[in-house]
Amino acid sequence: MNARNIEPLDFTGLNTYSVHDRHSKVTVEDFARPVHPGMTVAELINGLPKQFAGVDFPEFIDRMMTAFHNDRPILLGMGAHVIKVGLNPILIDLMERGIISTIALNGAGIIHDTEIAMVGRTSEDVADVLGAGAFGAAKETGEVLNRAINQGAEQGIGLGEAVGNTLLREDFPFNEQSLLAQARRLNIPVTVHVAVGTDIIHIHPDADGAAIGQCSHHDFRVFCSLVSELEGGVYMNVGSAVLLPEVFLKALTVVRNLGHEVKRFTTANFDFIRAYRPATNVVHRPTLEGGKGFNFTGHHELMIPLLAAAIVDRLGDT
Repeated sequence: MNARNIEPLDFTGLNTYSVHDRHSKVTVEDFARPVHPGMTVAELINGLPKQFAGVDFPEFIDRMMTAFHNDRPILLGMGAHVIKVGLNPILIDLMERGIISTIALNGAGIIHDTEIAMVGRTSEDVADVLGAGAFGAAKETGEVLNRAINQGAEQGIGLGEAVGNTLLREDFPFNEQSLLAQARRLNIPVTVHVAVGTDIIHIHPDADGAAIGQCSHHDFRVFCSLVSELEGGVYMNVGSAVLLPEVFLKALTVVRNLGHEVKRFTTANFDFIRAYRPATNVVHRPTLEGGKGFNFTGHHELMIPLLAAAIVDRLGDT
């Protein structure tokens, strides 16, 4: 059929209704409130639009504060990018305030945190050094961390504790900015979950696969013990797209298998993109038996300070 011969559809008989009678999902009562100079954090949070994250974020803060006041754990699982964007001081402050109960890291987390402790800087330019085969070959990083892991295996302790002990013993100049050093000082557990071959220290000559596996498996069992007490608490996954969501799901299934009641708790994923495993293994599946999961999309360097500001503001009310 020639398109030039098609008659346009006549809309004259369309059934209509009054907009006054229709249910609408957005009303002016839900709109944001304008910001003003000197606005408090509470005013900012209360002035968010009552839509999507504008509803979820205040509710998540409420749930975190309820867990804190009820002396329930708040567990933080995080990727190394959180360290690289400079958030250690904010997380250390939350540890000191008793908000963060424990931290779970991937293997890259101990690398960047240890380099911060040793020299106050981290994150090499991979593109500049990969061609020469020099990526990850920093001598001190490999020596300090592999020695710590090997000693930890000899002592029968976990990888996080072993690295924390080493940082404190070496008294590195930037230890006050190190999550592992400060967590060890505060006696806050840090567990480290390693995928062998993913971290630069695995290519160094003193890397011991048996020691890495032993210490990391010890930490997995410690993490499972912490998850077994999560009822009424909070688990946050920040910036780990694959490894820690998988670790958390396995820990949750083993503690439930062993008879621990872990059903009503809160989870949240913070990342700058939405990925399958955090959404499935942190937000949705774990809370099917009770509780609630949240997904917040945004840059860590903005979202985590905002979250911390809201929490500290609420602490000021108590």
